[in-house]
Amino acid sequence: MNTKAKSLALISSAICLTAHSQTLQKMNWFNEPEHWEISADTLSMDVTPKTDYWRVSHYGFTVDDAPFYYATYGGEFEAKAKISGDYRTRFDQAGMMLRIDCENYIKTGIEYVDGKYNISAVVTHGTSDWSVIALERPVDAIWIKAVRRRDAIEIFYSFDDKEYTLMRNAWMKACCPISVGLFGASPDGDGFRATFSDFKVTNLPDAVRTQWLENNRE
Repeated sequence: MNTKAKSLALISSAICLTAHSQTLQKMNWFNEPEHWEISADTLSMDVTPKTDYWRVSHYGFTVDDAPFYYATYGGEFEAKAKISGDYRTRFDQAGMMLRIDCENYIKTGIEYVDGKYNISAVVTHGTSDWSVIALERPVDAIWIKAVRRRDAIEIFYSFDDKEYTLMRNAWMKACCPISVGLFGASPDGDGFRATFSDFKVTNLPDAVRTQWLENNRE
């Protein structure tokens, strides 16, 4: 095989590896639910009853027991997923979580509160906070996108996977591994069915390194 042919073969192999390296089958469970399945690029789970992620503030309790299906990434990236659920009880929720440990995480998605669908974000660093955007009507699904740059996570939502709206910019420790994936919680209820599809994490060039290289060209 000549040099050109070898180069083409290597490129082809790299494309194949990229196309198949991110699969739901290769991810891991934290608090695995009793019932779940993967079909093509879709994960469905029966969210475990009476489970959640929360630390201390306002309610005075700490829980860390809801199902979370994740892979671990370093550096900077963009993560995106489509989320839907058969929400039934107050605080039923499904979405994306980005987690360093039990004291440092962000969970965001749809949360069902007082009969309404809300776009929700909980940011936890020692203690948890909570922000919501109430929707005028129920939606069949929502897309969540999270972008990690330096020491921040930007969270966006979309109803059509085309137009995204920024809902939160939150601090998250830089330069350490972070678990990224899909979660569901049912703090008050007996669980519900949650479905996730099109989950994808795309690595981004490190912003600080890229800037350094630009400023120090030979």
